[in-house]
Amino acid sequence: MVFSRALLALILGQVFLHACMTGVRVAAPLLMLRQGHAEWAVGLLLGLFAAAPVATALRSGRMADRHGYHRPMRLAVALAVLGALLAAAAVWLTPSAPSSGWPALDALRHAPRGASFAMLAMAAMLCGVGANMGLITIQRSAGRLASGGTEVTRVFSWLGLAPAVSNMIGPVVAGAVIDAAGFGSAFLVLAGLPLISLAWMRQVPVDVPAARAVGAPATSVWTLLRLPGLRRLLLVNWLLSSSWDLHAFLVPVLGHERGLSASAIGLILGTFAAAVASVRLVIPWIAHHLREAQVLTGAMLTTAAVFAIYPFAQSALAMAVCGASLGMALGCVQPMIMTALHRLTPQPRHGEALALRSMTINGASTLMPLLFGLLGSALGAAPLFWLMGAAMATGSLAAWQVGRRSDDAHLEAVRT
Repeated sequence: MVFSRALLALILGQVFLHACMTGVRVAAPLLMLRQGHAEWAVGLLLGLFAAAPVATALRSGRMADRHGYHRPMRLAVALAVLGALLAAAAVWLTPSAPSSGWPALDALRHAPRGASFAMLAMAAMLCGVGANMGLITIQRSAGRLASGGTEVTRVFSWLGLAPAVSNMIGPVVAGAVIDAAGFGSAFLVLAGLPLISLAWMRQVPVDVPAARAVGAPATSVWTLLRLPGLRRLLLVNWLLSSSWDLHAFLVPVLGHERGLSASAIGLILGTFAAAVASVRLVIPWIAHHLREAQVLTGAMLTTAAVFAIYPFAQSALAMAVCGASLGMALGCVQPMIMTALHRLTPQPRHGEALALRSMTINGASTLMPLLFGLLGSALGAAPLFWLMGAAMATGSLAAWQVGRRSDDAHLEAVRT
């Protein structure tokens, strides 16, 4: 399959929808600090961006399975836009906000501080749910653009570049507009980004899912989890996602212990992100030469090895080399996991399976940083690296079995 306008539309759809959420995730905590909220409240707000999608992911996946791409995507855009607009409205609850010229609106500036937090919390949940619903819908549709395993891997390699781009666009746009025109204008600009996704929607073919037979029993998520290999795949995905979060959490801690500057720490994290984006460009070539079992197992063993030596890196250069090695290992697994997920699950339930994966990732992003903080305070950074490295080495056995199950499922599909 060649790069098509439909794939470009899916990529841009994810870029601008996700950029709205990442921009709000940067601007909303800054606004709360400006309004005088406590730091624990800011942390709670950030947790809502990931916690809310956990509660709604299954419903989003089933909606994508029933209605295809367009209806769920429109709803996802509406939720994200509404969330950004609510955040813009919360700006007027700041006592120092300029007069709007509308007495009723200006009266909101004297509302209790809790009202501002409530609006921003609702904005966080709406943006988080909208971005996650769009992600599940886009990933489900992307898998249908390819006809074979290698093509599926290639499609998800291209699609994997979207989060890297959106993670750059959202915060940069938010910061630039805040400095130039204030928080209200920034949230309004961010609210306009998902509309670009909406404009590209026509390029995606209409998907008409097969209707469930009359009298057929309702499906359950437990029947999906009983599929051979799926639980192992979710375990592998959870370990890899936790490793990603651990690196983002511990690099600033380790850099501070080493006396590195903020720019040096940022460069280390930037090197990791660049390695992730770079390796996804060569994933199609890797897919032609290596099986999913080999890639997943090799990535987990490489991650375990990097975590074992990371605490011994004393300079910024050594840490950057470790970060780049880790980025190449973790960057190559997402397309492979998505390919395995599509092979292991029946096509009418791809959206639901993607929702389970989303719940795993968002659950890890919500709970694991808290656990890392508690263990890091008690044990220090180095033991935490080694503990996760041991978990990754042990999990490589599950990764090998997942890859073999996926390969067997592919061969069985070819025979039938």
